[in-house]
Amino acid sequence: MGKLEIVNMVFYSRHGCFEEEQIVGNKFIVDFSAETDMSVPSRSDSLSDAVNYQEVYNVIKEEMAVTSKLLEHVAGRILDRIRCEFPALTSASISISKLNPPIGGQTGAFKVTMSYGE
Repeated sequence: MGKLEIVNMVFYSRHGCFEEEQIVGNKFIVDFSAETDMSVPSRSDSLSDAVNYQEVYNVIKEEMAVTSKLLEHVAGRILDRIRCEFPALTSASISISKLNPPIGGQTGAFKVTMSYGE
């Protein structure tokens, strides 16, 4: 088994419960990790034997572009697509951080983490 990770992906999206958040948008940081059998690609050196990181990134990017009220909803949609489109992944985890959330106080981010198969 092996672990693949895509870290510190930056997206500008319109997620949030407040109307202003869905109009103005905000910056989000996304981290993704997954486990899969890497024995074949480690020997073959062939992308066709591996999980293509670019394709995983594209799924995340597409789902981050769809406006949602809750980060939990965004994370769940991403994991659902990942599970369907990349069946070789035995487990996956995603963290989505909303930078500078509008809470009326100073905080760096709100963050949700969801996973499957662990």
